[in-house]
Amino acid sequence: MRRVEANDPAATYQAGVICSKEGDYKGAAAYFTKAAGSGDISAHFDLSGMYREGEGVEKDEKKHLHHLEQAAIGGHPNARHNLAIFEWKSGRTERTVKHFIIAANMGNDESLESLKKCYGMGLVSKEKISAALRGHQAAVDAMKSPHRDKAKAALRI
Repeated sequence: MRRVEANDPAATYQAGVICSKEGDYKGAAAYFTKAAGSGDISAHFDLSGMYREGEGVEKDEKKHLHHLEQAAIGGHPNARHNLAIFEWKSGRTERTVKHFIIAANMGNDESLESLKKCYGMGLVSKEKISAALRGHQAAVDAMKSPHRDKAKAALRI
């Protein structure tokens, strides 16, 4: 708690995660709001979902989108993917494709699969899908390390 009191965004975000897991959504929203105010993109992403669902806060579409956009701008791949879905539902296919490409280039598997579907519908050129495939693979390769492999193996036990 000392790190939270010292306004450490990562510690504040983790306090929100703990509250959320315990079912204290109002407490989680308070911690996420504080962490988001310090620029924590995961806090923005989680707040976005809370405003979308009305968990711990009143449902608010504008705040949902604000936090989703902040997380996406900050580099959160799932937020970028969710923005693509929002754009798709709004009928903005060109923006949808752009968001999917960005998320796929960050290693988001769902966005890559969605891009493949868009390609099948003729919404993405062969060049763009090829570039996205290369970008996705580069992101996946960049995340590989012996330490990650050891951690994954330890978690399977």
